[in-house]
Amino acid sequence: MSKLQKTQCYIKQLFIIGISSSLIACAGNPSDGERVDSGRSDCISQPSIRGYTVLNESNLIVSASGRRQYHMVLHRRAFGLRSNWSIGFKSPTGRVCAGFSELVLDDRFSGGDSIRIASIRGITTEEEEDLLIRFGIKEPEYEHTPEPVDVKGAEVEELDSDADE
Repeated sequence: MSKLQKTQCYIKQLFIIGISSSLIACAGNPSDGERVDSGRSDCISQPSIRGYTVLNESNLIVSASGRRQYHMVLHRRAFGLRSNWSIGFKSPTGRVCAGFSELVLDDRFSGGDSIRIASIRGITTEEEEDLLIRFGIKEPEYEHTPEPVDVKGAEVEELDSDADE
């Protein structure tokens, strides 16, 4: 095999690996409407993001269009996340995904701090409420036990043990 043929074969192999990697990455990312099990990471379409709730310095609930909610965990703590006026997301594909997308803090003084996203998971309304309670954002709603009511005829009658003798 000549040197030119070896180079062409090498280029073909790189091209096939690149296409295969792209297809695998697309297959691993669910569409916006799909729910996946908690073992996999979800992605959020960047234009669909409508708001967020800060749970602590490394956990957020991100709201997307269609009333979808996502629990986002950052790779490290973002000091000042609670007091920040705005955050943004940096993603090369337009989809915010764990691993290669970043949360950007817009603090106006340091020019913005970028933190990689560790995980994103779609959550239900019940899971959202559980997270808000767990992180102390919301108080749990307790059902109060009703006051005991006196019932006539339910008195306890004591038996005289000496009467049987």
